[in-house]
Amino acid sequence: MCLAIPARIEELLPDEMARVSVDGVGKIVSIALVDGLVIGDYVVLHVGYALAKIDEDEAMATLALLREAAALGAAP
Repeated sequence: MCLAIPARIEELLPDEMARVSVDGVGKIVSIALVDGLVIGDYVVLHVGYALAKIDEDEAMATLALLREAAALGAAP
């Protein structure tokens, strides 16, 4: 099973790289597969690559579902 998660572009870096935030956790990823990104955009992230741009509402809804799933897994 593969999982892609929303990430917010925090900083654009040289060589088609960017610093992103995944629900508050920073990571440097490749943005070579997605054109026209700017700081503040949300992307779907998988194994260190931004695969597609998504809107903020979709990103927030997906992150909420991931938090809910994590909470279910932590329940006794």
